[in-house]
Amino acid sequence: MPENEKWQEQMLAVVGPKGFVRADDDMAPWLTDWRGRYTGTAIAMLSPATTQETSDILKIANENAIPVVPQGGNSGMVGGATPDESGQSIILSLRRMNHIRSIAPEDQLVVCEAGVVLQSLHEALAEKRQRFPLTLGGKGSATVGGLISTNAGGTQVLRHGTMRALVAGIEAVLPDGSIFDGLAALKKDNRGYDLKHLFVGGEGTLGVVTAATLKTVPALVDRCVAWAAVDSADEAYQLFRFLESRAPLSLEGFEIIPATCLASVLRHIPDTRSPLKDAHRWHVLIEIVRDQADAQDPRSVIENLLATALERDLIKDATLAASEQQAEDFWKIRDSISEAERANGPALQHDISVPVAGMAQFINEASPVIEAKFPGTEVAAFGHMGDGNVHLHVKAPPGAQTPNWETDYANQITPLVHDLVIAAGGSISAEHGIGQSKRTELERLSSDARLTMLRAIKTAIDPKNIMNPGKLVPLASGQSGS
Repeated sequence: MPENEKWQEQMLAVVGPKGFVRADDDMAPWLTDWRGRYTGTAIAMLSPATTQETSDILKIANENAIPVVPQGGNSGMVGGATPDESGQSIILSLRRMNHIRSIAPEDQLVVCEAGVVLQSLHEALAEKRQRFPLTLGGKGSATVGGLISTNAGGTQVLRHGTMRALVAGIEAVLPDGSIFDGLAALKKDNRGYDLKHLFVGGEGTLGVVTAATLKTVPALVDRCVAWAAVDSADEAYQLFRFLESRAPLSLEGFEIIPATCLASVLRHIPDTRSPLKDAHRWHVLIEIVRDQADAQDPRSVIENLLATALERDLIKDATLAASEQQAEDFWKIRDSISEAERANGPALQHDISVPVAGMAQFINEASPVIEAKFPGTEVAAFGHMGDGNVHLHVKAPPGAQTPNWETDYANQITPLVHDLVIAAGGSISAEHGIGQSKRTELERLSSDARLTMLRAIKTAIDPKNIMNPGKLVPLASGQSGS
């Protein structure tokens, strides 16, 4: 039996026919990234049902130097879960590992496997009067393992932090098949480096996250969602500081949306309408919550604060969601921006971060620089003002064709955007990760110290470079890998 057939037979024996797919047609949906920018090929797709099966697969892969591409919901933004075109790798799908092992409301912890879909986690916790305070537009497909591996953010980072802040423990399988059991949610643990956090944001390059202990918070008693209008990003920032200073424990969402993005959503997304009757240059989506029965009513809080803001000319107009459905409708507008912008025509989308205090200034100064350098383009900047995360889209001139324009201009526009970000003291990746789309830029813009540490960690844990090669970590000259 040829060697490649031998190890495939060994893996088939581990997962069984239900967990082993080789036909191109069956693998096709998982060979292209969510944005449609990367398409690869794979020898097979394996779907283990347990941590032990994952361990056995990695042991075989390591012994035979087979590249492994871990994959959750395949909803990432940077091609981090897409195999390359060599056809030499296997996809390791965690979707069958979808059990919630335990929920402990009294400890505000949940232990779940990597394949649990975020929306399913939300629903299971709601039955226990708990919630996992991280959400995003792709909650119906994003999995816990993928969220951990990309250190996802979302719209509640302002109050609760990124995924890194919500992970209390991790179970992971290393490239050699050994199992790291770090699920215990210890408040004190001084055994050296915090190993679990190597996997948070590690993008599957050090091993496979198979389960996690996550922090939960009490379910909301109620919430109030508001939509306000301002004249500029600077005014939005002033409003944010005003609300933050007066409702620091209940302000959970603060999103800024320019008029152009709202117009795209209204044009391309069914069942959406503008919350305000009149046109405005900028819009702000605000969420105030209450998770304790004796806390102040969020509707009263935001009503009073926005009334004061209007008196001080911090806002031009505002409205409160009159029902939970209307609150969801407001959030639908925000969550649909990327989809609407894609429908609007070709654009280069950048997920970046700058210091919160400098976000408005960055938008004001970077946008005209980009538009002047590339005549006919239009910059749309929106995102999480409370944590400095800017989603900066550079839209092609009218008449440009997808994907030709994106291909032709990516290597010109994106470096300029990233140079402006670094000059502002920011990061080229806020919440989407590095994947394969930003690896070259990470190398170009990183210090020697950062690159040395990234490479040293990767080489020490995965010396054969089988774990998601070609993603995240820029290889040093002389290193082998995709």
